[in-house]
Amino acid sequence: MSKFSRFMKANKIAQKNEKFAPTESLRDENGKPLEWEFKKISAKENEEIRDACTMEVQVKGKPNMFRPKVKTSEYLAKMIAASVVYPDLYDKELQDSYGVMTPEDLVYAMVDNAGEYQELSVWLQNFQGFTKTMDDKVDEAKN
Repeated sequence: MSKFSRFMKANKIAQKNEKFAPTESLRDENGKPLEWEFKKISAKENEEIRDACTMEVQVKGKPNMFRPKVKTSEYLAKMIAASVVYPDLYDKELQDSYGVMTPEDLVYAMVDNAGEYQELSVWLQNFQGFTKTMDDKVDEAKN
């Protein structure tokens, strides 16, 4: 028996998908909001999404000095799109019905109520394991 047997992949608990109804405007035949299915994204997928949404901005008053800045709304939209299992946000017929061409734009079109989109963003971040708010992180960094 290996000294690392407990760490082997066979012992890793599988991450389960969850369902959530992100909008009241899409309902089934009984008037119940439609549930979407979401999957966990890996740490690597998250890093790739964050890197794609990061740009370098110049530090004020310091020529030739730059710092990274994450475009938060783009990051959240990409993270939501990467997490959705159902409905298929890449389906051409579904995208065409809303007149959009990307999964991110489709989410914005389907969940077009600002409050509902915000609730979806918060729910998804918690689902993905981001349990601390940015304010919590700032307070932690100060102490």
